[in-house]
Amino acid sequence: MVSELINANPVVYEKKERRDRGGRAVLDEYAAEPIDQLEIFDHIRDIKDPEHPYSLEELKVITEDAVDVDDQRSYARVTFTPTVEHCSMATVIGLCLRVKLMRSLPSRYKVDIRVAPGSHATEAAVNKQLNDKERVAAALENPNLVDMVDECLAPSYA
Repeated sequence: MVSELINANPVVYEKKERRDRGGRAVLDEYAAEPIDQLEIFDHIRDIKDPEHPYSLEELKVITEDAVDVDDQRSYARVTFTPTVEHCSMATVIGLCLRVKLMRSLPSRYKVDIRVAPGSHATEAAVNKQLNDKERVAAALENPNLVDMVDECLAPSYA
């Protein structure tokens, strides 16, 4: 029911054209080329919003510029911007980003998921939840939450 949504009418943006880079489904630890910003963005751009039939890219929740990566230090940070300041799905969106990167990046990577500064009413709490290994592990033990994450990560054929 639309009236239950926090942001019933989000602004939808056009997706950027994909650049053919011979993308890898899973980013290989032993690949000759380093993992870069665009490659990580390509892995997360199609994640579906938990409340809307649009990708996080289409809602500008994530952008290529919001991805920082240092392959030599095995570090990646994704900063996302919820569509509204009181987005109740912010932690779910962050969890989707974390799970997708856990499944895609080599295990040597440290991943930092953050809400853009000033974009969410409970920014500090959301950031703490998304970057605490024990909280993430506990969330991933909840079958309903795992189903929601898997649905957001499922490929879209539209």
